[in-house]
Amino acid sequence: MTGLSELYLLAETSRSNELIYSLEALDNLVSVRTVTAVPRIIQLSTFDEPRLREILGSLKTKYSFSEVLMESMTLISGNEAIALGAAEAGCSFATAYPGTPSTEILEAVIRRHREIKSQWAVNEKVALEVGYGACLAGARTMVCMKQVGLNVAADPFFTISYTGVNGGLVIVSADEPGVHSSQNEQDNRNYAAFAKIPMLEPADSQEAKEMTIFAFELSEKFDTPVLLRVTTRVCHTCSRVFPSQPKTVLLRDYVRDFRKRTMVPVNALHRHAAVEERLAAMSSFSNETPWNEITWKSRDIGMITSGVSHFHAVEAFPQYSVLKLGLSYPLPQNKIREFAEGVKQIYIVEENDPFIENQVRGMNLPCEIHGKDMLPVVGELSPEKISCGFKGKRSLKSGLSDDAIKRLPVFCPGCPHRGSFYLLKKHADVITGDIGCYGLAALPPLQCMDSIICMGASVGMAEGFKAVRPESRVIGVLGDSTFFHSGLTGLLDIVSNRSGAKIAVLDNATTAMTGHQPHPGSPCDSHGKERKPVDPARLIEAAGICMEVLDPLNLKESAAGLERIMSLPEPAVAVFRSACALLPEVRAMKRPSLRIFQDECVNCGLCLTLLCPAMEKGDKPVIRDFLCSGCGLCAQVCPKKAIRGGDL
Repeated sequence: MTGLSELYLLAETSRSNELIYSLEALDNLVSVRTVTAVPRIIQLSTFDEPRLREILGSLKTKYSFSEVLMESMTLISGNEAIALGAAEAGCSFATAYPGTPSTEILEAVIRRHREIKSQWAVNEKVALEVGYGACLAGARTMVCMKQVGLNVAADPFFTISYTGVNGGLVIVSADEPGVHSSQNEQDNRNYAAFAKIPMLEPADSQEAKEMTIFAFELSEKFDTPVLLRVTTRVCHTCSRVFPSQPKTVLLRDYVRDFRKRTMVPVNALHRHAAVEERLAAMSSFSNETPWNEITWKSRDIGMITSGVSHFHAVEAFPQYSVLKLGLSYPLPQNKIREFAEGVKQIYIVEENDPFIENQVRGMNLPCEIHGKDMLPVVGELSPEKISCGFKGKRSLKSGLSDDAIKRLPVFCPGCPHRGSFYLLKKHADVITGDIGCYGLAALPPLQCMDSIICMGASVGMAEGFKAVRPESRVIGVLGDSTFFHSGLTGLLDIVSNRSGAKIAVLDNATTAMTGHQPHPGSPCDSHGKERKPVDPARLIEAAGICMEVLDPLNLKESAAGLERIMSLPEPAVAVFRSACALLPEVRAMKRPSLRIFQDECVNCGLCLTLLCPAMEKGDKPVIRDFLCSGCGLCAQVCPKKAIRGGDL
């Protein structure tokens, strides 16, 4: 009897006759688990649906085509599918630093796949180093991050391309065409070429799962880390996935190898040669893998696509031939030449950089090539943009309608950052900002943050600004998770260079912006188990820096403390400490809501400057009690004491 793994192999290699014979042999297996594997096998195969229905009709387990399909299918996001793929591949260890759009990958591992040892890391560099340690120990390992996180992890990333793997190592980079929640629109496909490692680009959730499994196999086959590059639309869009039986993969033996893993200069030179040999072998493999597939239709135009752009392109031009690249680096040059010889023109459809296009143009193909001469480099693609672009109607305009309601994001009701920035705006001339919820302080009505660059940059920038403008009242502001991520090194630089820069750490006990993931200062670990948190205030004190812990919900006392900090000639830090308003323990406090006594209100509007979502502007301001958290900030700024009713 042919096993299910052999059936998958037959389907992938399109050996239809053998596959049909093997499916008929399933007549002897009546378990739902076995029969529900059939649709995925069929999906990978080349024979038609009527024949499948005929085969299913002959099975003892009397399932209709639609019943079997629905029974075996689940609807999940691309991120959840990557987690599922890791589990099915026998992954033993997973780590990540949270960042949109990648966060839900490790969250899904933690919630649903407890057979995988998983943990959040303090930053992406540490995540990759911890992951590589697990990989060397023999475990199949997955490390996840958003696109800018790979910048942080770049140091180990490039060198482990030289040192190779023991257990398979998959690095997930979640890119953000359209910049929905990032500080830039970098295209991390360039990292694959820079480091000379293979890259896979799934187009939907099913491919995300299957490519994750394939990535581990590819990693071990070629002794290399593998970059799994996904984008926002793949990460967050739900589509159908067919789960399969997880593999049991044992730890590989660890064997010390000085020449391969100890990157002193002479060994690095030797390993560089090995990397070039590996790249040549992977280039040949790229021509053979079924993940790079040609679909012939009209040969007037052929489209080369990858990732989610494939679906956009096919929707825009369903009549054209397509070369879909799943293994998009290294490129399958022989297959591209075959494709080019069969069409009159080539349209290359890819988001952001002309990564594929530049390589294809360098191949001296015998046909006309169009890409970024007709499509935008900026933002996400859509069927409409692709259709307009290749018809000569290129536009870089946003997809938003001009008459759409423009509503600024604001701090949540009860957010302690509202109080922190109310004070910082009054006591500092320049505020260098950082990555986190508090970036909202750059927007109206506060508009008090002068820069947002990258994780931890606020600290070094404050030091540099103070160095050339010593008279300035400049302060760098960062959150507690960002402080642990990359703020400490900048703070030590302030100390060692005797700078007078001031820093504010907004300590809300969690990584709030990405959904309350724990960090070293949180009271619970990645799995909710209690532990002793690291106190950022004690770390600051250990560095010999003057420091005060302030309550941002007590404006009077915190204003005095912040002024003391700003007046010191030496470096100093204000730690604004108050837990995130959305944490379960804070919401459980159920502080009484406030109300505005209308007969006492003089309509000065000071309470409205806090831009609290619970505050509504009418003839006079009113508070919507179902939104009010009772934090008391509005009552503290009211000059007539017309707001009462909470813990003030």
